[in-house]
Amino acid sequence: MRVLVIGSGAREHALLLALRRDRGVSDLHCAPGNAGTARVATTHAVDPVDAVAVVALARSVAADLVVVGSEVPLVLGVADAVRAAGIACFGPSAAAARIEGSKAFAKDVMAAVGVRTAHSEVVDSPASLDAALDRFGPHWVVKDDRIAAGKGVVVTEDRDAARRHAASLLDDGHPVLLESFLDGPEVSLFCLVDGETVVPLLPAQDFKRVGDGDRGPNTGGMGAYAPLPWLPEGAADALAAELVTPVAAELVRRGTPFSGLLYAGFAMGVGGPAVVEFNCRFGDPETQAVLALLETPLGALLHATATGTLADAPPLEWAPGSAVTVVLAAENYPGRPRTGDVVTGGDAEGVLHAGTAVRGDGAVVSAGGRVLSVVGTGADLAAAREDVYARLDRVHLAGGHHRRDIALAAAQGRVSLPA
Repeated sequence: MRVLVIGSGAREHALLLALRRDRGVSDLHCAPGNAGTARVATTHAVDPVDAVAVVALARSVAADLVVVGSEVPLVLGVADAVRAAGIACFGPSAAAARIEGSKAFAKDVMAAVGVRTAHSEVVDSPASLDAALDRFGPHWVVKDDRIAAGKGVVVTEDRDAARRHAASLLDDGHPVLLESFLDGPEVSLFCLVDGETVVPLLPAQDFKRVGDGDRGPNTGGMGAYAPLPWLPEGAADALAAELVTPVAAELVRRGTPFSGLLYAGFAMGVGGPAVVEFNCRFGDPETQAVLALLETPLGALLHATATGTLADAPPLEWAPGSAVTVVLAAENYPGRPRTGDVVTGGDAEGVLHAGTAVRGDGAVVSAGGRVLSVVGTGADLAAAREDVYARLDRVHLAGGHHRRDIALAAAQGRVSLPA
């Protein structure tokens, strides 16, 4: 099977590495890719949101399967164009991808089937902002209603900070979603979805804040670990059945069945699990940790999902132990990052590329905010943490920064479900 992966981040690098382990995959291509994916697959300089160009590339490489990695091409209908060309595609239609593309749409779907989530209110006018803010608190959760790469969210106890963020979005013409605050540790659950068939992967937890101790602004994610030792056995299946399967069924009922990877973020609060958000694709950086432990051939799984035969797939198999991912970010990230700095040690095992490029002289340089993801594995979280930070110590990026506490609390037994 010849597979074309669309995207340029560490998520796509992780997908390619997992696909390479599948003996049924004979040829790998990636567009546009990065300096790291070029070592795993043939890369092509194609714009991932250009549906015509993606279809032309898929035809030129005789792809049996196209995997669309990131959300923007999916929301813009790239998967629709690939399927219309008669090529199997892993990734939802534009209509189904609205589950991530519009937070208001996702709330409407959840309300229709009674899935527990935060109370929310859409604000589309500066004139109604203050009255709406008064209906929330003492924690304010302010979200851009559109795709924002994980950085359009502010969670704060400072009403003025919440107002400034909301006002800046409204000034740019973007509707704002205000939400009630959900308590409890968060769970990221990836589910392969083929219509009403839902197959959950290993649960993971990511770290959204830039600094240790969950300090600083939100980012696209600074690290993750899997599985979750504090989550009871069977919890992933229960969460999928209670909170994901009804949403998948509702999308089928609306005539927009989901086909691909449905990411569900949960808050495990005192009132029970509640949905924080749905995404229409593999999450980054959780993918890097989850796929490091997957033993079932990934290509066969994705192809079954794309061709409507997921229900016939065998149970998933996982390697024992744990995996931890830590993101190495460029100076000033999540603000405007400094780019063009040389990266050394980036060719080592367990180092996945995201924001990298190859300079004219052959050197690998930073080309984005999240530059690398480094993955470590071990018999438990403590061993996986030791492995990942030892690997990170051998990578250098001038001005680069990363968190030192990824999975630390869980490894020390300090994460638990509320009574």
